[in-house]
This record gives sequence, structure tokens and C-alpha cells, in this order.
Amino acid sequence: MSQSPHVADALKGFGTTIFSEMSALAASTGAINLGQGFPNYDGPTEVLERAVAEINSGNNQYSPGLGMAVLREAIARHQRRFWNLAYDADTEILITAGATEALAGALLGLLNDGDEVVMFEPMYDSYMACVAMARGRAVPVLLRPQADGRYVFDEAELREAISPRTRAILLNTPHNPTGTVFTGKEIECVASLAKEHDLIVISDEVYEHLVFDSARHIPIATLEGMKDRTVTISSGGKTFNTTGWKIGWACAPAPLLDAVRTAKQFLTYVNGAPFQPAIALGLDLPDAYFDKIADDLRRKRDILLAGLQQAGLITFKPEGTYFITTDIRPREPDGNGVEFCRRLPHSHGVVAIPNAVFYSPEHADAGRHLVRFAFCKTTELLESAVERLCASVR
Repeated sequence: MSQSPHVADALKGFGTTIFSEMSALAASTGAINLGQGFPNYDGPTEVLERAVAEINSGNNQYSPGLGMAVLREAIARHQRRFWNLAYDADTEILITAGATEALAGALLGLLNDGDEVVMFEPMYDSYMACVAMARGRAVPVLLRPQADGRYVFDEAELREAISPRTRAILLNTPHNPTGTVFTGKEIECVASLAKEHDLIVISDEVYEHLVFDSARHIPIATLEGMKDRTVTISSGGKTFNTTGWKIGWACAPAPLLDAVRTAKQFLTYVNGAPFQPAIALGLDLPDAYFDKIADDLRRKRDILLAGLQQAGLITFKPEGTYFITTDIRPREPDGNGVEFCRRLPHSHGVVAIPNAVFYSPEHADAGRHLVRFAFCKTTELLESAVERLCASVR
């Protein structure tokens, strides 16, 4: 579909997201949707029941601009409990309409025209759009897949990407779409460059609890000298299977958070009042809950991983998140991931996302042959999807 001539110059070329196209294909064909990263099952009962109770008790109007105190205080406890990070609930925590709004608020509030943001790609598709809306310039650094499934960056390339115009580094770990969890050494490298060049780090950590095997999530704000220059972003959607609630947050020292809030207040202003106490309750659940969700997703990852391999695709084993990246060339010699994903709902009744949409034009070839599948689904649905995908190779 051609783009409207009225679209602002900064947003030309973005168009409708691939997620809208693929979700529409899933609906029209009845295909199993392994494209968009949302679970097809609910979160913990006590969290859901708290939201219902809040609605029934009349908590249905605007919340405070910073977000409800009950949630901000729960986030402060969570950050200290899991990561030993201390934030003031009244001045250093802001509730947002999902992590995407927190990211948009950070970029709109912190960037001036022409400021550069170094980021790793492939990347979540809103990153470049949010930088464009802030009239900044995205500078991508390529992550390359290794034999063990991890994606890594070249330290020299990261250093070279930093210029006198660089304002921030945008970090995402655990990483979407690759499922890579950045190691301590990799986080140290990013932190060292941020301090050397006096840069802000915007750290997207929405998958912080969805980490598998021996991988370990390390918030960059925990490193020496980094808390004062880091905006940490997360949300309750992935941790509590409530992606539709759109309850996110940003944690940062007051001067940085004020910049984020200044922009955010003119976006949604506030949102999700009855859901905020429910997410607060979830954040205070015992450690066993957080261990269980990671273990459950690990088992589902393994089911889909084996199925994709059986279906003739090359897989990159993820260390976290909801997603498995595959190389489709054994089944699609041309390696056109976009066309493969457009045909798949019709030919096999499954929807996936082409990784090409997660790359900048300059690195488009790096993702052309890659396709992302989501495993945040019930075991039954994953097994059904595997059966469909394997149908033509039996």
C-alpha cells in the first residue's frame, strides 16, 4: 500500500507495521499466530482478580501523572529485591503506557535535532521510528549470529559508531528479536564507552525475568558509574502475560526522569488505573513465581526449537525472551523472508515475522533470510503449529 503524501518527512518510509499485516493474515486465514509476541494464556489469577476488584471498587478515572504510588513503590521494591538498585518512588519512577511509551518519552525528552542514538540491530521496530519522531538519527551497530545461537557485536564497530553528535546508546537485553542475553563483558563494554563519551544509556529490559539456562540478566545501571546516566525501561506485560494492559515504567535519577516525564505527559498523560495496583501485586509475588515463568517458557522454547529443526529450518537457540530466529534458506533457497512469511499462513497455516523489518536499510541483507517465531503459546498450540510446519517434509 502506498504511503499518504501527508505523512511527516521524519516518518516517511515507516508505513504500517509488519505486525498489523501478519495479524490480519492470521485472522483472515485462521492460521496459528506465532508472529506477534503475546501469550495465548492468562497471567497469575491473583493479578487478574486484583484488576477486577479495582474496577469494581471504582478505580476507573485518571491516575496521578507519575502513576499510582502503589505501583511506583512496588517497582522500587522490585528493583532493590532483584537487582539491588535503589530508586525513590516519588522522584525516580514513572509509569507509562507500556515500555514503548517509556522509550518514546525518553527519546523525545532527551534528544535535540540531529542528536545520534547508537543502537544494536536487529532491533524492535519502534526504535528507529521513535528516534525519527524525536528528530534524531539512528546509528545501527550490527549483531551477528554465532554457531551457539548467540548474536554478538564487534567492539571496534561499536566504538566507531560513536561520534561528537552521539547523545545516547539504546540497549536491549534480553534482546528482541534474537533472544540473546548480553554478557557481563558485553555490558561492561557498553558502559565503558558511555562513560568515556559522557553518553546516556536507555536500557530496554522488558524481558528481564524471561532468561533461560545459564544466561543471567545484568541491568547496566548496576555497573559502577552507570545508574546516574541510565534510563531503565520495563513493563508488566511480558512478566505477567498481560500485554494488553500496557503498564510500563521508566526508572532513572530525577534529572533524567524529569526529561522523560516532560515528553510523556503530552502523549497519553496517564493510563490503566485499575491495572496499576494489579501489576504492583504481581511484582511482590514470591521468587517461585518468577522462576516458574522462566522455566515454563524454556520448555516451550525447546518444543518449538525441535519442531522448527524438524521442519527443515536452521535455528538460533535463544537465551531469553519469547522468540526463536530461523534461517529459512534450506526451505526457501531464495531466502526472501518477507515473501516466505506472506505465503506461510496460506501454505501451512502458521504466521511468523520476517526479521528484515528489524534491520535498517544499510544492513537489510543481513536479515533478509531470517524469520522470527514466537513460543509464548500453550504447549498444545505449539505442537499443532509444529505439525503444520512439518507437513510438507514428511
